[in-house]
Amino acid sequence: MTEVARTRPGGRAARVKHAVHQAVIEAVTEYGADKVSIPDVSRRAGVRDSSIYRRWGTRENLILDALLTSSARELPVPDTGSLHADLTEFGTALGEYLNTPLGRGLVRALSAVSDSEEVAAAREAFWEQRYEVILPMITRGITRGELPGDADARQVIELLIAPIHFRSTLTRQPVDTAFVSELAGRVITAVQSCQLLSQHSADSTT
Repeated sequence: MTEVARTRPGGRAARVKHAVHQAVIEAVTEYGADKVSIPDVSRRAGVRDSSIYRRWGTRENLILDALLTSSARELPVPDTGSLHADLTEFGTALGEYLNTPLGRGLVRALSAVSDSEEVAAAREAFWEQRYEVILPMITRGITRGELPGDADARQVIELLIAPIHFRSTLTRQPVDTAFVSELAGRVITAVQSCQLLSQHSADSTT
């Protein structure tokens, strides 16, 4: 089989990775992550099976890598000028993404694969990258005074996305704009309340 020959910036390794990732995304979109096979990906991408196995090792590693890369592109971080609006827009987009074949495939891939060193490293790198991208959204809210200065940005993000994942993957309840808007308001109020409780506790001990 002829290796992919399309020219893209980054050299041959980058071209192969892009072609294989695109093939995985196409396959997941067509019939779900569970039915993706390396021979099919190989055919779609124009890349030898042996090259795929050599780079990713297993089908599960390949699917996870492709879906993590795709999700980073599909979920841009908004900058509306309001933390509540930013959280609402981001959370709504996340809920919509989790209801697509790619989003469902990502959740299944994350929960189904064994924690090999390669998979653990890919997952850690993905979340670190996502935190770095999302953190400015929280920092802007702190700068505007919408959150206390000592707010834990990662905790704010986790408070927002955990209920969305819970609804999308476990209860299958809708994750619409109204739900996310209410959730965003509760997250902001909870973080602000924690600061007030901390201040009250500190004042009572002095």
